[in-house]
Amino acid sequence: MNTGARSDNLTAKSAKADATPTHKQDLPGSSSPGTSRLTKPDAVSTVPTMVRGDWVLFHPVYTQEELKAVEVLHHDGKSLSDRVARGMVKLARGIFDLASGYKHAKAPPNDKMTVAELRKAGYLLDDRAWLNRILFLESIAGVPGMVAATLRHLTSLRLMRRDSGWIHTCLEEAENERMHLMTFMSLRKPSLFFRAMVLGAQGVFYNLFFISYMISPRTCHRFVGHLEEEAVLTYTRCIADLEAGRIPEWTDAPAPEIAIDYWRLPPNAKLLDVMYAVRSDESTHRFVNHSLANLDPSTDVNPFALREPDMHIKGKKIAFERDEAEQYVKESHELMQNKRNQAQ
Repeated sequence: MNTGARSDNLTAKSAKADATPTHKQDLPGSSSPGTSRLTKPDAVSTVPTMVRGDWVLFHPVYTQEELKAVEVLHHDGKSLSDRVARGMVKLARGIFDLASGYKHAKAPPNDKMTVAELRKAGYLLDDRAWLNRILFLESIAGVPGMVAATLRHLTSLRLMRRDSGWIHTCLEEAENERMHLMTFMSLRKPSLFFRAMVLGAQGVFYNLFFISYMISPRTCHRFVGHLEEEAVLTYTRCIADLEAGRIPEWTDAPAPEIAIDYWRLPPNAKLLDVMYAVRSDESTHRFVNHSLANLDPSTDVNPFALREPDMHIKGKKIAFERDEAEQYVKESHELMQNKRNQAQ
């Protein structure tokens, strides 16, 4: 698995060369004898027009083999809390499917209907319906990671002890989901009514998840794991429709520039490539949250704090069990120690 480069700062030389004046008096010919240092083109009042390096938190960048390695998987709950989490996700999905008119019904086996006829009969979603569904889901999906990171951050401060690596992983998940939203928003700007729906749903979900996480973090991570199972299923179905030509508006649609930058896609990447990358991200969240739900959140180390498995594991395995997570942490520490020894 390749990983995106971590953020690096502009050098003083490149910052000066790439800076753009932000004040009228900074423009050529507008300087005066009394111009202060803060209004000169090479001063701190300017902003760079180009950023070198990654500008987001750590996130995986996938090979073509990894993108195709994702499977639709389901975690079989063993405890009561697991079954409650699964039931809540099924209820939430049922309500959302009903509200959005999503059915994904199988087309008649002998059908010779056109795409337009299949859409009219309710067998297919059009590009607008797919986009509405994705935008709404991604606007909510970024909530759990931020809530978990916030509460664990406050707990670390309150108890004055380290967090065992959970905060960063939760923050990375929250930002990754937000980047999904930013990517799909570049295809179409939501209406005021749609934004109002998101505002209401986000407010309710944030507070419910906040209270739930204080009561049972493990149940919440299991809930998110099941939620990501549904996300993988949704994107898998979208990819299947797209490859079968059932979303003709997106067949030759280019990948948004933000997606090319974020996932390090080739310049000629298509929207289909973006769908594969997003599905792989959702598979990562599925694996991570189900794994965290198998741990003791108050004592266990986050196995993904130092590294992550590739998609041949995350895409085909539902989670690490607790003993597997412990072994993975030990292997990570051994790798780090070997690198230190080699550097000496």
